[in-house]
Amino acid sequence: MAEQSAQQETVAVREEPPGGWAGGFTVFAGIMMIIGGLFHLATGLAAIVENKFFVVTADYLYTFDVTGWGWIHLVVGLVVLLAGCAVFTGRLWARVVGIVLAGLSAIANFMFLPYYPLWSLLIIALDVFIIWALAVQGRSVPE
Repeated sequence: MAEQSAQQETVAVREEPPGGWAGGFTVFAGIMMIIGGLFHLATGLAAIVENKFFVVTADYLYTFDVTGWGWIHLVVGLVVLLAGCAVFTGRLWARVVGIVLAGLSAIANFMFLPYYPLWSLLIIALDVFIIWALAVQGRSVPE
């Protein structure tokens, strides 16, 4: 009797293809990851080549070496760019990597706030949208 009630309580879950909006947002997220990766690369190169390009605001809670941040942005940008290309394969691992890297990008830009505040806030907002767009696609729905 217990087996029958356990079988009756089981809800079948089927994977439904994403709708037009979710698919469109995923393509947009992949494109934004590629563009964001290029922006990270440009920021990293600017910080590495010209150490005085970014000026730290006075009395900020934390300060870091600009050249070090340049290398961090360069590496993160390259990885985000490659992950953005992988999102177009439609694989789950590519979306998961994209979500993780967008989160890391948001953290890196939060730490970069004293050097370039408005740009960092813009990239953080973009990263939040990328995380949302990649998480929306491929949800399973109950039958």
